[in-house]
Amino acid sequence: MKPALIALLALPLAACVAQPDVPTGRADFEALCAGCHGATGRGDGEMAPLLDQRPPDLTTLAARNGGSFPGTRVMAQIWGYAKTGDRVMPEFGPLLDSEMVPFDGGDGILTPTPIRLVQLEQHLRTLQR
Repeated sequence: MKPALIALLALPLAACVAQPDVPTGRADFEALCAGCHGATGRGDGEMAPLLDQRPPDLTTLAARNGGSFPGTRVMAQIWGYAKTGDRVMPEFGPLLDSEMVPFDGGDGILTPTPIRLVQLEQHLRTLQR
């Protein structure tokens, strides 16, 4: 097998292996998201009552998408290129400065993505009811 092919096949595994000094997706969720979305992702964080619009219930993302987790849409939202209107979301700058790994949000397209964003998206998958 050619070395380049071996390296390409190993890339998806990089997203599954947390780097020792990289916080987990859960830790990043607790630090950046739980204040509004709540520890369980149901939109009931301590800051939620102070917002003009209640944060969405992140535990129903798959249910609201016909039972399939909308990984690409979620990544678009947390990476920031899908923000619209006056939605309040934190800046994910520190998460952007992490190692790039291939990410497939379910559309079959591998996209170089910061590992901390991938881990955050993977954590959101675990919150689904």
